[in-house]
Amino acid sequence: MNLLLQQVTIIESSSAFHKQVKDILVQDGIIKKIADNIPPENAQVVKGNNLHVSIGWMDIFADFAEPGYEHRETLQSGANAAAAGGFTDVMLIPNSNPVVDNKSQVSYLIEKSKNLPINIHPIGAVTKNTEGNALAEMYDMYDSGAIAFTDGKKPIQQAGILLKAMQYVAAKNAVIIQQSNDESISSGGLMHEGVMSTQLGLPGIPALAEELMVARDIALLQYTNSALHITGISTKKSIELIAAAKKEGLNITCSVSPFHLHFCDEDLNTYDTNLKVNPPLRTKNDVQALQKALQNGIIDCVASHHSPQSWDDKTCEFEYAKNGMITLQTMYSSINAVIGNTEDVVKILTTNNRNIFGIHIPTIEENKLACITIFEPNTEYVFDEKTIQSKSKNSPYIGKKCIGKVVGIIHKNKVVVA
Repeated sequence: MNLLLQQVTIIESSSAFHKQVKDILVQDGIIKKIADNIPPENAQVVKGNNLHVSIGWMDIFADFAEPGYEHRETLQSGANAAAAGGFTDVMLIPNSNPVVDNKSQVSYLIEKSKNLPINIHPIGAVTKNTEGNALAEMYDMYDSGAIAFTDGKKPIQQAGILLKAMQYVAAKNAVIIQQSNDESISSGGLMHEGVMSTQLGLPGIPALAEELMVARDIALLQYTNSALHITGISTKKSIELIAAAKKEGLNITCSVSPFHLHFCDEDLNTYDTNLKVNPPLRTKNDVQALQKALQNGIIDCVASHHSPQSWDDKTCEFEYAKNGMITLQTMYSSINAVIGNTEDVVKILTTNNRNIFGIHIPTIEENKLACITIFEPNTEYVFDEKTIQSKSKNSPYIGKKCIGKVVGIIHKNKVVVA
C-alpha cells in the first residue's frame, strides 16, 4: 500500500510538525516521508477540503455485542463503524453472551480481532456474569490482555463488592470503570424525573440515582486509594462531586457520552425511542454544565456508549424499547460542536483517554507505524442512514446536519475510507 496524503494539517502537540501543512507518504503501513511537497509517483493520492490528520482516535466504552448478540452487531460491523468514525482503537464492555469474565473470553476477542482494521481492547467484567455478587478472575484477565474492568451496563450495586474489586486491582495499577446508577432508586423509570416526565406521563429516574452512587464510589476510592473512572455522567451535581474529588488528589477520571452533550429531556416530547438511553437525558442546565466541564477539563474524555439495538427493540412503544443508540460515526461532530478548537478535540479523542488506561500513544513521525485519522473539521454534511456501517440503525442523528467529517483511517497497513 502506497498512499500520499497531500497538503494535510498535522495536529499532534508532541510532534515537530504540529499545526504544519505537509504531504505524508505512507508505504506498507510505515510513514516513509513527511515534506512540503512529495511527488505522487505510484502512490494513491488523498486530498480534500482542508484535510487534517492526527494520531488514531480511541473510544473507551462501546458494545459490539459479539459473542451472543450478533443480530445487533458483530466485531466486524462494529470495527467498520468505528473506522468510519475515525477510530483506530476501541475498548469493549463485557456485556456479551457469554460475559467476558474469564481469560478465555478475553483471548477470544483479541484473537478474533487480529485482522480487523482497528485495535480491540477487551474490558474484563468485575463480577462473574456481571451479576454483582462475586469477583471475576480479574488477575487472569489482566494478564491475558484485559485493559480495565467494569460490569458495563450493569453498575455494581453492592458497595462491598466494589470495595474488594478496587483493592484487588490496585496491585496491578488497573482501573475500574463504573457507570453510576442506584437501581433501587431508578428501577421502573423510563426518563429523567422532572417536569417533562410529568407532562409526558412517563415514570422518572431521579438524578439522585446517579449522584448518590457517584458519592458512594468516591468514598470507596478514598478508602482504597485505587483508580476509578466514572463514565456516562449526566448531571451537574455529579460533575461537582468529581471535581471536588480531583481537587482532593484522588485518582479519579470521568467521561461523558456524546448524546448527553446535546440532547435533553425536552427532546423526548416526540417519544423518539432512539433517545431512550441510560443514564437518561437530563435537563438543559445539566447539558450546559456537561459542556462546560468538558471545555474546562473536569471531564477527561468522551466515551461513545455505542449501543446497537435491533429494529424490533426500538420500533415499539417507548415503555418497551431498549436503551441505547449507535454513536461511533457521529461522535466526532458531536464533540466538535461543543469544543470547536481542533487541537482540544484531538486531545480528547487521542491522548486524554489513552493516558487514563496506560495505552501506548502513537506518533506521526517518519519511519513510524502509521496510526492516522484523516478528517475535515469544517465540512458540513447530513448523516445518512445509507452510510451507517453498524448492523443496527438506532441513531437520532439520521437526517441531521453535522459539522466535522471523518475521511478515514490508516492503521495496521489498511486504509478505511469513511
